[in-house]
Amino acid sequence: MAILVGRPSTHTAPSGRVVTTAFRKHVVDGPLHVGSTNVEGDEQADLRNHGGPDKAVLACSADHGEFWRELDPVLAEPGAFGENLHVGGLAEAEVCIGDRWRVGTVELQVSQPRRPCWKVEDRWRREGLVDLMERTGRTGWYLRVLQTGVLEAGDVWHLLERPNPVWTVAAANEVVHHRRDDRGAAAALAELPELSASWRRTLRARVDRLDLGAAEDAEAVEASRRRGPS
Repeated sequence: MAILVGRPSTHTAPSGRVVTTAFRKHVVDGPLHVGSTNVEGDEQADLRNHGGPDKAVLACSADHGEFWRELDPVLAEPGAFGENLHVGGLAEAEVCIGDRWRVGTVELQVSQPRRPCWKVEDRWRREGLVDLMERTGRTGWYLRVLQTGVLEAGDVWHLLERPNPVWTVAAANEVVHHRRDDRGAAAALAELPELSASWRRTLRARVDRLDLGAAEDAEAVEASRRRGPS
């Protein structure tokens, strides 16, 4: 496992937009303290959409390296997707919502899949990268901190509890991104108490729309998220 941290910096995108982001992260060995909302030395620039207890730590799978390397070798490097933990031996199909993991002396719980936004494409100047991440399910996942402690590079992940073995991160991604008309799946996923509050709200709103027979304007929602603030 590699650990990565970063602080906000500002740059000008090709569009002329001035962007402040902590997406660019660097590898650190540790030991590093992990608090309730982030890893020591790490910050979030956009606290409206990033950070907070439900999204304190972002993990991505190192097992996707070969896939990303074929597209661009730089995408296989730790930190390419702004993650804090670059983890080998685990991926979205092997990690479940609500999983409790002991890593070093820290206890982490999987709270939701990561929903990639426009900053991924801004970082690498590559259109379509967000779509590719969602289409293939290679999104990463967020973790909340149940017990603060210390992490070091190379720490092993030990599974403590798995309350929702059916609801892998991959399964949750499938419901949110590809099964938009599946009311039953959306309702079932929304009932998981371990799922982040924001995802539960989104899913319950979807259920309400489906109950009313109103289709979700998925294209408008996704276009807004990829564009980012104007």
